Amino acid sequence: MVARVAGVFDEKLTEAIANSKILVVGAGGIGCEILKNLVLTGFPQIEIIDLDTIDVSNLNRQFLFHKEHVGKSKAQVAKDSALSFNPNVNITAHHDSVISNDYGVSYFKQFNIVMNALDNRVARNHVNRMCLAANVPLIETGTAGYAGQVELIKKGLTQCYECQPKAPQKTFPGCTIRNTPSEPIHCIVWAKHLFNQLFGEEDPDQDVSPDTADPEAAGEAGASALSSEGNASGNVERKSTRSWAAETNYDPEKLFSKLFGDDIRYLLSMENLWKKRRPPTPLTWDNLPGKDDAPTQHTGLPDQRVWSVHECAQVFAASCNSLQTDLKGRPEGDHLVWDKDDKSAMDFVTACANIRAHIFNIPLKSRFEIKSMAGNIIPAIATANAIVAGLAVLRAQAILKGDIESCTSVYLRPKVNHRGQLFVPEKTLTAPNPKCYVCAPKPEVALACNLKQLTLKDLTTAFKDGLNMQAPDATVEGKGLVVLSSEPGETDHNNHKTLEEIGLNDGCALLVDDFLQNYEVRVRLQQEDEEKSWRLVTDADNPMPAPKEDKTANGSNGSEEPKPGPSRSRVDSDSDMEIVEEDDGGEPIMKPPKRRRIEMTDEIVELC
Repeated sequence: MVARVAGVFDEKLTEAIANSKILVVGAGGIGCEILKNLVLTGFPQIEIIDLDTIDVSNLNRQFLFHKEHVGKSKAQVAKDSALSFNPNVNITAHHDSVISNDYGVSYFKQFNIVMNALDNRVARNHVNRMCLAANVPLIETGTAGYAGQVELIKKGLTQCYECQPKAPQKTFPGCTIRNTPSEPIHCIVWAKHLFNQLFGEEDPDQDVSPDTADPEAAGEAGASALSSEGNASGNVERKSTRSWAAETNYDPEKLFSKLFGDDIRYLLSMENLWKKRRPPTPLTWDNLPGKDDAPTQHTGLPDQRVWSVHECAQVFAASCNSLQTDLKGRPEGDHLVWDKDDKSAMDFVTACANIRAHIFNIPLKSRFEIKSMAGNIIPAIATANAIVAGLAVLRAQAILKGDIESCTSVYLRPKVNHRGQLFVPEKTLTAPNPKCYVCAPKPEVALACNLKQLTLKDLTTAFKDGLNMQAPDATVEGKGLVVLSSEPGETDHNNHKTLEEIGLNDGCALLVDDFLQNYEVRVRLQQEDEEKSWRLVTDADNPMPAPKEDKTANGSNGSEEPKPGPSRSRVDSDSDMEIVEEDDGGEPIMKPPKRRRIEMTDEIVELC
């Protein structure tokens, strides 16, 4: 290929390419382009990892895949397609999660360069830490529509992926989702929660119905709760939505009447909610808007037409029957997983979201629009992917030549800036953040919490969600006392004890490490009586994450709650862009971080 053509590259680069071994993580829109470029350039040894399979929606931008490949492994098909360009290249494909135990520090050390083409932060965080531990250069890429970026991450020389706090994830309070939606996304989140309650993995925190057992509810709602009979413990017994639906044999009309009739009338009994809001309108199955309307003509794609409420009800019934059949065909105790590319699942969410939107006087959306919002899809542009992938391979060549100082971050703009630039490079490499809790010589972070309330189980969550660890172990500094162990069952008996009960106090330091990531950090406990849960703190200017009340969809090489081994993919975006602005001199500057909300929420929608 190109590297073998005399005169194209100098002798030093030609030899470096011939002796190099490259790892590509992700075989999506950017990953396919990177792999193609590497093969055509003449890189002889390449490995690619991706746990996802090919979907029809991938074919508009992932050009190594074709219709006959749908349902097959992305990594394997990308390998086979790339070899058609250059059969002399040795490509190893792994249909697996990069977070698997099989890909430890020793695995990463065998590569000269690692190139990220991921679509989620968790996998990015993991690869970032593995490359730091292995001291291997990492080329990080991302696109969002017509924007894109390429940056180098090199231990001790540049900032790592986690040096700067990322933008907080969008959150929605649970009371808004259940009682007072005001935007289409509120109805979509509610519909996804309903899918899980009826067919998926049940979560009590995602209850979609008003809390009929709350004696403080206003009007008839409170009276109904107070009149409910309690059990021996004095608590009101409530039947889960799943149990009730199963007893009705998932009858669409009965489900509709409860969800869009009875529950709405119950909400209306809470008079205080509607003093400053327009009240919702309950629906009845036999009298739905649009029932007698003539079919409307639509010139666009079928998915871009907005259904009437009556049509939504018919789709709701059909999808309920289909999903129920699918659920019954599974082993006892199994459940469905919501997937935007599953027709029945997507139809169910579209219909339920639009029916609820109509009830609360919110504009209805097309199936296409709802799929984009429910699936957290960022529009992917093939040309942006190709440009970013080309820049990434040019950066790889510069690294192999030893010209690492020239590998500054480059930002692709949707339109030219005031200097007429479409590509905006930084002037110098960005130095590491000395207070980074990942790549600093001695990583340290404070955990602000109420030691009298925070349990050991909550502490585990803080390390996994806040510090992006997979298998955290924690010991008390200076004492060697094991507080938390990643070995199953070793410290589980203390899970419900508070930190104070197990002997931890204000100012106590924990040495926390994750053997899977070869990562260790010193965590100082900081007592805050007003803190309801936990919050990570480095300094006043860089607020750290607070707890997540719900998880986003999984990415193609990682999940929000990663476990060793493969996981199910549910996201169809190509990347996780860091959007930057420029100062008057044309220099990219990072947006100041915003403090993450700490109040209780029921859904987090993250565009990656």
